[in-house]
Amino acid sequence: MAKLPSARGSFQQLLLFAFLLITALLVGVAVRSVFQYDLLMTQSRDAAARAVTLSGAAQSLAERSAAMERAGRQSLVLNDAVLRRRFTDAEHDANNALDKLVQNDLGVPAADAWRQQLNVINDLMNGSPDSALTRESSMAVQFRDLDALNTNIAQQAQLLIETQNSALATRIENARKRLMRQVIAASVLAVSLALAFGVWLARPFKRLERAIVGLGENRLDVPIDIRGPADVRRVSQQLEWLRLRLTELDADKARFLRHVSHELKTPLAALREGVSLLEDGVTGALNPAQREVAQILQQNTVALQGQIEALLRFNAAAFEARELRRERTALLPLIEEQIDSQRLQWQGQGLTVRASGEPLMITVDPVKLGTAIANLLSNAIRFSSRGGTIAIEVSSTPEFARIDIGDAGPGIAPGDRDRVFEPFFRGERQPEHAVKGTGIGLSIVQEYIAAHGGRISLLPDGPGARFRIELPLTV
Repeated sequence: MAKLPSARGSFQQLLLFAFLLITALLVGVAVRSVFQYDLLMTQSRDAAARAVTLSGAAQSLAERSAAMERAGRQSLVLNDAVLRRRFTDAEHDANNALDKLVQNDLGVPAADAWRQQLNVINDLMNGSPDSALTRESSMAVQFRDLDALNTNIAQQAQLLIETQNSALATRIENARKRLMRQVIAASVLAVSLALAFGVWLARPFKRLERAIVGLGENRLDVPIDIRGPADVRRVSQQLEWLRLRLTELDADKARFLRHVSHELKTPLAALREGVSLLEDGVTGALNPAQREVAQILQQNTVALQGQIEALLRFNAAAFEARELRRERTALLPLIEEQIDSQRLQWQGQGLTVRASGEPLMITVDPVKLGTAIANLLSNAIRFSSRGGTIAIEVSSTPEFARIDIGDAGPGIAPGDRDRVFEPFFRGERQPEHAVKGTGIGLSIVQEYIAAHGGRISLLPDGPGARFRIELPLTV
């Protein structure tokens, strides 16, 4: 028996380890997804705050510029110090708004252009009162240019916001695709691990099942040594102990049957000889009643001797079934050989025996398989009605070679179908005027077929009795 590598721990521990490993894999993907989600949410909040800052700073810059224009032009016309302070305050606020825009990636050239324009306006704020009106007219022109710069800065801020939103959307989409790939990969890996662990952990149990089936089919010559988890190894050791015990019991049974049969045959032979002497009148003439008793004794001694010999044959067949001499064998020629060997029997009953089917070659013990086919054929001849046909057909499936044998008899009674393979069982539908069978023929067939790793079954459909032998194509 092929050996599996030993595994530390029990089956329960290994199953728990497999469960925890798969769970850890899935939990790892879930935790990674949560972190990715948190990161994207943080980036989204930062982008929103930055957009608000850019938009607010651009709006504040435009508002402060308008306030500067009002205060500046009025201060020139009215020569009012309060209006000049308002201009200065608005200028300070406008510079702060511009600094915020620059800090949030506004282009430096646009900011420099705005400050240069502001310097021109500041130069117009200084001068003699006589030129105030002239400077106020020039300031109006300069503020129009400043408004144009404000519009340009507002457009750049809006472009920054759109670019930022587009980049965020791209990151979110890439993160979604990456997360989807991770989930799919983790799911495939989890399923693969589950299947791998399932197959790996199930293999020792399949071997245990085969070992138990082997014990049930009396294949006691194969040692049981199954590697696997600790509890599986313990069961394997117990099965090996059971195999050895069954081997001992089987040997004891065989010895017992041989000894008992031998001990019975000697006094039985003396009893038959004595009854024969009585029937022959050696000890004196017998009256009709005595002769009838002697005949009854003679019949029963013959029947008892037949039962003992059948018991010995069945015991020998069960022992020989374990020692197969396999060779490549053609099934149809083997079947035809058994048909020819019983030609006198089936021709004497006016029967027709036909073998057909696929020309299969399989590796079997031709002697023992031939004996099994001969027993089935003998049964079919015994139960078939005169003039009937016995059909033997060879076919195959991807795993088995099949031999179907159908007779032309009354079939097997429903109450007997479950017991036809029991040793010494004889069904209720026995043929008339035929020698009473021993009931071991089908039992021997079952022993030989099971030894080949196959099975024999009674098919449900008639007419007559139909048996099917299935033998594995590969051994």
